[in-house]
Order: sequence, then C-alpha cells, then structure tokens
Amino acid sequence: MQYKIRQKIFSLGDKFTIKDEMDRDVFFVKSRLLSFGNKLRIFDLNENEVCYIEQQLFKLMPQYNIYINGERIATIKKKFTLFKNDFEILSNNANYYVEGNIIAHEFRIFNDRKLIGQVSKKFFSLTDTYGVEVDDEEDQVLVLALVIVIDMVCHDNDK
Repeated sequence: MQYKIRQKIFSLGDKFTIKDEMDRDVFFVKSRLLSFGNKLRIFDLNENEVCYIEQQLFKLMPQYNIYINGERIATIKKKFTLFKNDFEILSNNANYYVEGNIIAHEFRIFNDRKLIGQVSKKFFSLTDTYGVEVDDEEDQVLVLALVIVIDMVCHDNDK
C-alpha cells in the first residue's frame, strides 16, 4: 500500500491526514497541545485511535515509544552519531532497522532482512510531500508510526 505524508509534519497542536495513492484520506494524526514532550495519536476515519506515540523525556538522544491497542509495540531511539542520522528500533515483535538517506526522505525500513517499508520524496519532488510504501503483509500503522517518528526527530528543527 502506498501513502502520502507531508514533510515537516509536526508542529504544536498540528493535525494532518495521511492519504492513500488515490489521494483519499486514510488516517489523521493529532499532536497534543501544551504537553511535555511530543505526543501524537493516529486515528482512523471513524475517529478510533489506532496508535499513540510518546516522546520519552530526559534522554540524551530522542527516544519515542509506539503503542498500538494500549500495548508498547516499539521503542525508537536516535543513536549518537556525528555525521548521519541512525536509529535503533527495539521491539518484541521483530528486528527492525532503517537504511538510506533519512534527511532526504529516501530510506527503507526492514523487518529482519525483509523490506517492509520504503520512503521517498522523489515521487513528489516539487512538493512538501513524501511517499511511504508499506508491504501489504505488514502492520501498516506501525510502519507509518516509525516513519512519523523518524521525520519528527530529523526534521522538527527545520521549521
């Protein structure tokens, strides 16, 4: 499945939609206004919460927990590196990792050695939108949540 997400997605009190390849709304994301740390919720079109993302405070490097159905599914931590962005993704479900140029929105997400998600701004090079392609057999919401966290960590200071 392919999705469209706009670049620089996070701002205080922001709400935005995630669209499918036919430009139809599929999910919407709300950030929490006036909270300590970044907190986002992903909702389906019936306004049912499908994912909660919460920044862990008092960490040297950015760290986020991703919850689905009230259960922590993954923790994503930015690794300390000097010249590139690198992430550690901890999950009981699988061994996730990211490869590619994260800053340019050109990267891939793997589950063990299987490609499960691909992010590319090339699809929409003239706009502030990037494409996310998720393997149909994977948890669509989890992969989208991973992409949103990576975008927040890498591009939140670009505003």
